[in-house]
Amino acid sequence: MNTLDLVIIAIYLVGLLLLGRMFRNNQNSKDYFLGGKQFGWLSLSISTLATQLSAISFVSAPAFVGLKEGGGMTWLTYEFAVPLAMIFLMVFLIPTLYTSGVVSVYAYLEKRFGRSTRLLLSGVFQISRAFGTSVMIYAIALILTSVMAIPMWMTILLIGIVTLIYSLQGGMKAVVYGDVIQMVILFAGMVICLFFGLQAVGGWDAFLQQVDPARLEVVNFDKLGFQKGEEFGFWPMLLGGFFLYASYYGTDQSQVQRLFSAPNLPTLKKTLLWNGLLRFPITLVYCIMGLVIGTLVVLNPEFAQEIPSNKPDLMIPVFIRDFLPHGVIGILMVAIFSAAMSSLSSAVNSLSAASVEDFFASKKELSDKEYMRYSKYTVLFWGVLCIGFAFFTGDIAETVIEAINKVGSLFYGPILATFVAAVGIKKIHGKAANIGLLLGVAVNVYLWLFVPSIFWFWWNAVGAVVTLGSALLFSYLLPGKGEETATTDWSMEELPWRKIGILLLFFVAIIVFSIKFPSFFS
Repeated sequence: MNTLDLVIIAIYLVGLLLLGRMFRNNQNSKDYFLGGKQFGWLSLSISTLATQLSAISFVSAPAFVGLKEGGGMTWLTYEFAVPLAMIFLMVFLIPTLYTSGVVSVYAYLEKRFGRSTRLLLSGVFQISRAFGTSVMIYAIALILTSVMAIPMWMTILLIGIVTLIYSLQGGMKAVVYGDVIQMVILFAGMVICLFFGLQAVGGWDAFLQQVDPARLEVVNFDKLGFQKGEEFGFWPMLLGGFFLYASYYGTDQSQVQRLFSAPNLPTLKKTLLWNGLLRFPITLVYCIMGLVIGTLVVLNPEFAQEIPSNKPDLMIPVFIRDFLPHGVIGILMVAIFSAAMSSLSSAVNSLSAASVEDFFASKKELSDKEYMRYSKYTVLFWGVLCIGFAFFTGDIAETVIEAINKVGSLFYGPILATFVAAVGIKKIHGKAANIGLLLGVAVNVYLWLFVPSIFWFWWNAVGAVVTLGSALLFSYLLPGKGEETATTDWSMEELPWRKIGILLLFFVAIIVFSIKFPSFFS
């Protein structure tokens, strides 16, 4: 990196600080955590994509596709369940949660099951999200340090402090509009890397001749995920992925908070629709980018020597450092910085919302001034905690993105089942829901520790089934009742049939495209 690259990075960081200052006039919870419910579907969709398709996706997923043993374009199977999950959310779960008027999604559980369920789920979210965010900061800082020649501690503080300042000042408006800017930069970075990668391998025709055919396979119907080496088969990715994405987008505060920021239900449903449609093409771009640059690694021994065998995540940063011109390097470093900041800003804002709503404001009425004070204190607390944890965490998998998803899969299925029970099953009461949740997580932990042959994507489905089944059983065995009956109320005529049809057609299209994908390179 030279002076030009550093100037580009500095301009970007100063711009983010100004963005936070621009939106600093927040008066209450609706302003600070929901942006005054003034966002349109486009900004909310892009913001959600920016958080999900983060720096880890930009760096780690291409490494999986291009370098990791057993990797390849099977990464696309991560996306198969997304359209189906969006249908489930817009039909069954999200309208009920949205119309309940809550800021923290876990507040709904208190209405149905009581305060203990609310605090339990909120606590699980806060601990797991803080941990996952700290791992993300550490991983990206490690990667940036390796190519920017600056100390690790400085990289962590640079990511953390700038993000914390603009998030603290601007609340959800700074988060969402910052995400929109960051998503544009991130996607531009993918296209730039793909362009220069193709040039480096000698063009598209040369790439077609050199690419490893084994890495082109996307769909495998034979791998069921019940034995070692059967990861990323069609059925575990589809069924396990459905529970993962329905839970992530529908019950995780960091994502649901964006949906709650929509001004009305039509905007919310359109946001879900476009999330279901946009993820696959964006993922396809960075997967092909990984395929191209992975091929370059094989063709270029000097490039290969720069990437330790146990750190494939360094592939993209080393490529940026060694194969791109100055100025462009600065833009790509900004892309990685911006994606990391998008994830961190979303995390601290949602962690603050959960803390204030579930632990401070749920038992007593706070004035707007008190509420804003608590909100900013908790943003500061969670920001400092995530940054602090990043100094002490370490590598927990060959590719960090797998590790974070693996930890999340312990909880996603059980949490989704708890919300399904709350929204749609009147017989389940609070005691039974809590027992079911704990049993679902316990079974997943058992599978992790003692049955490693079962692919971790199945945990999302197994945890949900165990939680829901246990909750139903204990509702009959133990006395108790919910604070309110389940509130799902819709008719066939009110369903968004056009959006459902579009998502179903898109689901079929991406499956057919993925099956035929290897033939496009022959």
